[in-house]
Amino acid sequence: MILARVIFLSLIAGLTSCGGQSELKCEEAGVYVTATQTPRVTAPEDLDNLDPLREMPLPEASPQQPRPEGSTCLEAPPTIIDGL
Repeated sequence: MILARVIFLSLIAGLTSCGGQSELKCEEAGVYVTATQTPRVTAPEDLDNLDPLREMPLPEASPQQPRPEGSTCLEAPPTIIDGL
């Protein structure tokens, strides 16, 4: 009887933990959107120069059109249309 109660309460706790806020909130544009390229770091004369082979190359961002007003978040899954 006690084992049945423990299993029942475990199932209820597991099912209720899946609930919560179902509305996805889009992330606001952060600081990275306004980031700009800065000059390379140069070592002072009394230190060894930095090894250029150890730099991490960053690709240029491709220009994109702004998302339409009222569109879903990029984090949201695509809408499934019935009948396709």
